[in-house]
Amino acid sequence: MGYVEKKRWLFLGLPWTFTKYTVEDEILTIDTGFLKKEENDCYMYRIQDVVLSESLAERIFGLGTVSCLTSDKTHPRLELIHIKNAKEVKNFILEKSEEARLRRRTVGMQNLDADDLDLDVEPND
Repeated sequence: MGYVEKKRWLFLGLPWTFTKYTVEDEILTIDTGFLKKEENDCYMYRIQDVVLSESLAERIFGLGTVSCLTSDKTHPRLELIHIKNAKEVKNFILEKSEEARLRRRTVGMQNLDADDLDLDVEPND
């Protein structure tokens, strides 16, 4: 189960572009181009956060933009621009990325400063 969406023109939401987004259980793929094709993949476990944004024009035509913040060095932010079913796709990515992280036992670590810790430990004299 997954999603295949095409980037659409903002005007009337017509799919007259050469960008295709494929979201599967394990991987997100972005295919772009007509004369020069480019394929960009990102494993689901690398996706750390997902953001859905909908401008007024996108809402009018039933579109949205899903931004994936990743730990991928080459593409730290992947955007699925002007797609239909944007909320469903966002929720699917969130669910599958969490499942993939749990399967691989990878956990996002937070950066904690010593000032943030509330420890009742006396310093050694």
